[in-house]
Amino acid sequence: MSSGSIPAQQPVYQADPHFIQAMKSCHDRLHEVGRQWANRPVRVQLMDGQVHEGVLVSMDDHYLYLGVRAQDARAFFNPLAQASAYNNVILPLVLYNLLVISLL
Repeated sequence: MSSGSIPAQQPVYQADPHFIQAMKSCHDRLHEVGRQWANRPVRVQLMDGQVHEGVLVSMDDHYLYLGVRAQDARAFFNPLAQASAYNNVILPLVLYNLLVISLL
């Protein structure tokens, strides 16, 4: 083990400040939408073209939680849900993948 100085770490990627500001703005807008339209039926389109329909259950800093029909195998079972077509499973969607949220 050498007693020499440790070289300074150099970043291999650093986000552009304008991009960071745009992402923060988008994040804030999504949370506004989440508060305003919680518990309403929505259609969500992701960046990769996937489309999901369900009820906007909630949002946190990283995910939108969509109550969906049980046919969607990627969702998580919600044992506390009341009987309804949409709230028996929860599909967590990553916020930065959202492209469109439309009311149904």
